[in-house]
Amino acid sequence: MRAMVLGLLALFICGCSSTYPNQSITGQVFPAVIGETLEGEQMSLPDDLNGKVSLLLIGYKQDSQFDIDRWLIGLDMTETRLDVYEVPTIQGLFPRMFSTMINNGMRAGIPKSLWKGVVTVYKDGEKVQSYTGNEDPNNTRVVLLDENGTVLYFYDDGFSVEALNQLRAIVNGE
Repeated sequence: MRAMVLGLLALFICGCSSTYPNQSITGQVFPAVIGETLEGEQMSLPDDLNGKVSLLLIGYKQDSQFDIDRWLIGLDMTETRLDVYEVPTIQGLFPRMFSTMINNGMRAGIPKSLWKGVVTVYKDGEKVQSYTGNEDPNNTRVVLLDENGTVLYFYDDGFSVEALNQLRAIVNGE
């Protein structure tokens, strides 16, 4: 019985999500979305980025964290200095119903000092996924925004040193 309930639950979760083709969004304005930091503060992206060049590392599945971590390590090792936000983005009504449980799971695995830089997006999750595309959902969507929320750089093909260097060149004005 338990296996059947879990199977139906998995089917319901998968059945409620839509697949969108990956897109090139460089030069476009990032859509206005609302999320919440793991500290519990509401955040509006891109408006609350305070007019700074900022990097969003958007993940659509728990398995995206591996790719996000590679980007974070690469940025740290190359001493790339800019505001970086991890943005777990989940579409659908069902995940929103369990957002507290999901966020608590993330809090358990992320040091408290980093919670302000993790912005979970549930209600507007479909808006973000349709904007960037969500094929190959384990890959991070790397989105560099200028001071006005326009995408300066976009990459969604998994971490690579070449992509990191391209990002760094743009950040450093090269």
